[in-house]
Amino acid sequence: MFSTTMLPPALIAVWYNDGGGTAFVQAFFVSLFIGFWLWYPNRRCKEELRTREGFLIVVLFWTVLGSIGALPFIFSSEPDLSWTDSFFESFSALTTTGATVIVGLDSLPKAILFYRHLLQWLGGMGIIVLAVAILPVLGIGGMQLYRAEIPGPVKDNKMTPRIAETAKALWYIYLFLTITCATAYWFAGMSLFDAVCHSFSTIAIGGFSTHDASMGYFDSSAINLICAFFLIVSAVNFSVHFAAFSRRGINVKVYFRDTEFKMLVAIQLILTAICFFTLYQSGIYDSPEETLDHALFQVVSVATTAGFGSESFHLWPLFLPILLIFSSFIGGCGGSTAGGIKVIRIILLLLQGSRELKRLVHPKAMFSIRIGSKVLSDRVIDAVWGFFSAYALVFVVSMLALMALGLDDITAFSATAACLNNLGPGLGAVASNYASIGDGAKWVLLIAMLFGRLEVFTLLILFTPTFWKN
Repeated sequence: MFSTTMLPPALIAVWYNDGGGTAFVQAFFVSLFIGFWLWYPNRRCKEELRTREGFLIVVLFWTVLGSIGALPFIFSSEPDLSWTDSFFESFSALTTTGATVIVGLDSLPKAILFYRHLLQWLGGMGIIVLAVAILPVLGIGGMQLYRAEIPGPVKDNKMTPRIAETAKALWYIYLFLTITCATAYWFAGMSLFDAVCHSFSTIAIGGFSTHDASMGYFDSSAINLICAFFLIVSAVNFSVHFAAFSRRGINVKVYFRDTEFKMLVAIQLILTAICFFTLYQSGIYDSPEETLDHALFQVVSVATTAGFGSESFHLWPLFLPILLIFSSFIGGCGGSTAGGIKVIRIILLLLQGSRELKRLVHPKAMFSIRIGSKVLSDRVIDAVWGFFSAYALVFVVSMLALMALGLDDITAFSATAACLNNLGPGLGAVASNYASIGDGAKWVLLIAMLFGRLEVFTLLILFTPTFWKN
């Protein structure tokens, strides 16, 4: 099935006559052969998946399809990428990280540009969620896959009684947002090709662009505002979208009853205010309107882990780039296409810290942690603390590995944060792209992308002896 993703770029190459279609035709037949070779001997095997197989298949989907997705980059002569760079670009796209090793996007064949964005769009919602809607038709249970893939601390909540219907509902919402975003970009002045490509990377919160200057190429406040709006929409839990646009009609009040949504908006407003006043005092831009435009866009882009750029924000006063990099650790809401730790976990960590302070004052009192009207069990809180600890451990190990491979401290810190949080752009040597760093560092960052996209535990559990015991 994944081999069919090679066909639309091949058609794009024919339409624009850019000569980039051959690589995709070759990649289609190779990936189709590999898939058929793996599927045919096992076509009659239908069993219910256990949780362990669910986690393993999720990881294999991302690693195997990320590897197959590198084939067009390997076969293509423009850009002429090494094997390492091809794998890096493919995994960066599929995990919606948006870190690129390609320089000269403006002169690339349209087929390659479209393919990069298509990979991000497929990865944004999660190829596994799409598979969940299909696997039950084949007689294979999908709940284990859904629980392993959907980001966030509470994974047993389903929007519909059947998991296949849940996955379909997610994709309908995703497709609707993509079409709406592409239409808005088109009316704002983008070409149809740019509008479609950027809608893919916007709704996926991926950050890839068809131009080296990213959104700055268009030099349009309207486009910046549209992008910021849809990034926030995509950073909201998709189950909230489902509740707001149910069959009973549109109910906007659902958003304002959601604690995580309110926290997400508050974070964006606070960061925008800080950036606006800092930039305004520094006098970088000519007017307050221009200052607000760049401050709002760049805050939303980085804080939601998209990584688009209207300006080279790494040239701002150093306090702001560091602040924005740290904001990417929060990311978007659970159940969204954003990366990072997720807003819901930050809320729970703050509530847990507040509870510990209260316990110091009243040692014998009983305090519960609530999200809205729901009391959360200590099991959920323990899981959040465990996730935070594992996230910090992966970050430290990855950063030290990069420094051991010769990267300076700023580059190592920002590159690790950008890839683990699925952000993309960093600071120092990786402010614009990742072409200048060594192959060893790229493989470390590729693994960090996987850890970030699979929320650490889904990948980390495979390295525990308990997982492999009968």
